[in-house]
Amino acid sequence: MQKIVFDLTSEFVEVNQLLKLVGLVDSGGAGKNVVASGVVSVDGKQELRKTAKIRSGQTVTLGDVQIRVQ
Repeated sequence: MQKIVFDLTSEFVEVNQLLKLVGLVDSGGAGKNVVASGVVSVDGKQELRKTAKIRSGQTVTLGDVQIRVQ
């Protein structure tokens, strides 16, 4: 499993934007489509809200990539 650490510089980041910022998708719109397809999980639970707020300490998983937000 590939692990990525993302340093948060604000209170939160929307999950679709997080996927874009770490390079897993090309745009925020593509990120929304990926989230809507049901393949993204946050802290082990499926996430379907395209603009869910991800805060420090949470872990986002897409396929075999795990993003740790700090």
